[in-house]
Amino acid sequence: MTGSTGDRRKRLGELCGTIASAGSKNDLIDAINDALAVSAPVGSTATLESLAKLYQKQDVWDLSKRIERVAKKGLPDVWAGNTSVLASDAVAAARRAANALSRAFDGGGLALLTFADALKDAQTQDSDGRQTLRDALGTLGGKDGWFDDLYEDDVEESVRLQARSLAAIGVGDMHRAAIAADDAAHAVARDLNKWVAEARLSKMGTGSLTAVDKLLLAETSAVDGDPVTNELLTAHDLERAGRRMDGLSAADRAAVDGMLAGSGSPQERAYLMKALAAGHSVAEIERFQGKIQGHDPEWLRRHLTPVVTALDSMQNEGLASDGSNNNKDYVTFDGQRWIQGGDGSEGTCVASSTVTARAIVDPLYALGLTGGPSGQEDDPDAFKRRLVAEQHRLHTEGDGGDHWEGMGPDGQEHIADSTIGAATGDDYQRRDLDGADDRRAALTDVEKAVADGRPVPVDVQGKDGAHAMTIIAQQGDMLQVYNPWGSTTWVSENDFINGHMGKAADSGLSDAYSVYLPTAK
Repeated sequence: MTGSTGDRRKRLGELCGTIASAGSKNDLIDAINDALAVSAPVGSTATLESLAKLYQKQDVWDLSKRIERVAKKGLPDVWAGNTSVLASDAVAAARRAANALSRAFDGGGLALLTFADALKDAQTQDSDGRQTLRDALGTLGGKDGWFDDLYEDDVEESVRLQARSLAAIGVGDMHRAAIAADDAAHAVARDLNKWVAEARLSKMGTGSLTAVDKLLLAETSAVDGDPVTNELLTAHDLERAGRRMDGLSAADRAAVDGMLAGSGSPQERAYLMKALAAGHSVAEIERFQGKIQGHDPEWLRRHLTPVVTALDSMQNEGLASDGSNNNKDYVTFDGQRWIQGGDGSEGTCVASSTVTARAIVDPLYALGLTGGPSGQEDDPDAFKRRLVAEQHRLHTEGDGGDHWEGMGPDGQEHIADSTIGAATGDDYQRRDLDGADDRRAALTDVEKAVADGRPVPVDVQGKDGAHAMTIIAQQGDMLQVYNPWGSTTWVSENDFINGHMGKAADSGLSDAYSVYLPTAK
């Protein structure tokens, strides 16, 4: 038997119980053979170690230091690229990109080395377990005939029980090895996916922009946040924007170049490209630029980026009395939360999560809510009215319940497609999670999606009923979750797998029972 690391883990877990409860010699022999038929952890640790060392030999720090020396010399206001970016801004972006590249090589190499070590240990433990199973099998001899299997004398029972005890040790070792290999495989896939997503410049494959232009766009982040976790253009944005640029007519491409050249800040340029990635027409983007042009980066962030990740957002500050994390960051516009019903009173969690997820990936949509028709408003009360009206519109579109309560899975999948998928170019599909094994199996797909910049709706349940939230980011083994009660927080992979999602809501809403995963149309 081969299969995935998760399949082997699950099968050996089942066989642990089968062997421990085997009531006859023949049943025990069958169970031992079934365990031996499960494939060992596969992979060449020597190849992994060689690749890891190759990654870690790449010395990019020297390049970063040289770029830093150039940046400190004081560059004149020279313009570069066909979108007229300041050379000083381009050098600063090059330094950030070099640092990111160095982190990616180091991080990728470390991930592979860690995986190689874990795999080597798992293969050794699996081999030991197999030998123990063979030893147990050897004490049992051949299978009994039908009549002999009906009766077991005291000596035969003693031999079977001793063999069963020995086999339980062997299959236990194999199961622990399978768990370690599965966990290690997930961790290396998660980390490498993240490093690939952060190799951001390569994602914008268009030939319509110079390398300088692409570099600056890829390295521009929102203000008031950690630059590493607050880049305005995600890997998915860069790829989508590049493909859309290449598909534009000559006139539209010239218009986009003109808008980029006329932008007043790197952030303004990045938001224009984010709007292009979200599927908007050039005419719509021109109107959008007319509304945001001349505003400083802080105004742009407040109006166009609902969620900014704080530097201390991942600190563990313990749990509140309701079982939720103490360390939560409120998602606000001018003091008004992005919250269901405008004050948390309504049950529109599905629609409200969807509204905020769309605003995260689509700056035009965000500005319509924060700035109104003119795009210039700074009124929290007016924002609240527009926010609730949009939540109600989607709740109705998804056939939500009366009195703004609840929505079924079909409606949730529909509005994820029509609202989030419309901006990301994805088809969202529900995956049901029936327990820890299903959640563990889905985790790699969840983390790859959010690492690319594609939000993943998640439903949780418990003694308090059910609730909808959205996973919006991933760092290491942590997931950032937006709760439509108006906050974000971080939960661990183990929290997601083992029923501790109450940290993002409350202790009465602990088990993730479905996610909605994006796939490219």
